[in-house]
Amino acid sequence: MNLKEYLDYLVEWLRSEVKKAGQKGVIIGISGGIDSAVVAALGKKAFPDNYLTVWMPCQSSDLDEKCKADLINNLDLKSVTVDLKSTFETISKALNESGIEQSKLALANTKARLRMTTLYSMAQTHNYLVLGTDNWAEWHLGYFTKFGDGGVDLLPIVHLLKGEVKEAAKFLNVPESIINRAPTASLWEDQTDEQEIGFGYDLIDKYLLGQNVENHIKERIEQLHKVSEHKRNGAPQPNKK
Repeated sequence: MNLKEYLDYLVEWLRSEVKKAGQKGVIIGISGGIDSAVVAALGKKAFPDNYLTVWMPCQSSDLDEKCKADLINNLDLKSVTVDLKSTFETISKALNESGIEQSKLALANTKARLRMTTLYSMAQTHNYLVLGTDNWAEWHLGYFTKFGDGGVDLLPIVHLLKGEVKEAAKFLNVPESIINRAPTASLWEDQTDEQEIGFGYDLIDKYLLGQNVENHIKERIEQLHKVSEHKRNGAPQPNKK
């Protein structure tokens, strides 16, 4: 099946999964990035009257804000804003006042977990399911926050390569400002995925397709996959007594 056909399948799959769960629709956290933009477009196609996008700024950049606005305007999305900046500052202050200074990454992941909490409150209020935005590369590497952006009900684009997400975005009328933007989780100022991972998604896509990549790339991908296994699996349980 080609990509356009697969996107049509995903729309039907979303409808089927929501029906099976006895829910009414879907909710998507939008970030100004391409993955959440594609998922938002699919969610609206699946449930034109029963979807909601949520913008949750939390020390977000001006570019995040612009791309979010472009997306809402281009796709005419139903959206609400929940500003988490003061909430994040309060919890950060409380954590650091415990006497244990929190790491930069721990606090960045706290942002993702605050967004998860927000989405689930909204979802429960509306009887919606929360849609995740992880693509194949992110899922394989564990490049998401456990119980943060990884805390979702459905993962519609988890089998799409990053390059396929970009193609899907073009089909779905996602703005060029988002399509051409350097991928970033916006964990902190000027952060990019490539800087944090060590190389671009094009090389990860090649690896996932079984194509040759340099040994250090292969080893890095396999190491990240191994140490993130706990993120993709449920909590281990001991044998019964």
